[in-house]
Amino acid sequence: MDNTIYIYTDGACRGNPGKGGWGTLLVYQKSKKELYGFSAETTNNIMELTAVIESLKSIKRKYPLIITTDSSYVKDGITDWIQSWKKNNWKTTSKKPVKNKELWIELDDLCKLYDIEWKWVKGHSGHPGNERADALANKAIDENL
Repeated sequence: MDNTIYIYTDGACRGNPGKGGWGTLLVYQKSKKELYGFSAETTNNIMELTAVIESLKSIKRKYPLIITTDSSYVKDGITDWIQSWKKNNWKTTSKKPVKNKELWIELDDLCKLYDIEWKWVKGHSGHPGNERADALANKAIDENL
């Protein structure tokens, strides 16, 4: 039996900054769990990060994870850029402060708890998990307009 938890995340923003939503679909064997949330004033990148953070916070068991996102910002940030940011005291290569530092720190701490494989998919390309996460993120916004 496959103990992997498959996580599909997305963030949405109407205006950037503007009203935002995040959505996530978690799939474990034959079970599915959907989560979503809203922020009145945010950015798309914050919603993308929040979707992953909230997914990880909802998991109760230490099973392997495959996280699929359409955000290269999130995937590249957590798998590549973050090492340099930490070495450079949370500064980018252009010596500017890393945006959303607190969220990156929270995500990094959560990632240390799991064995995670990261995958990127093109947004709005028909990937079922990504399309559902996108629909949940937009549902969060629509319910709060």
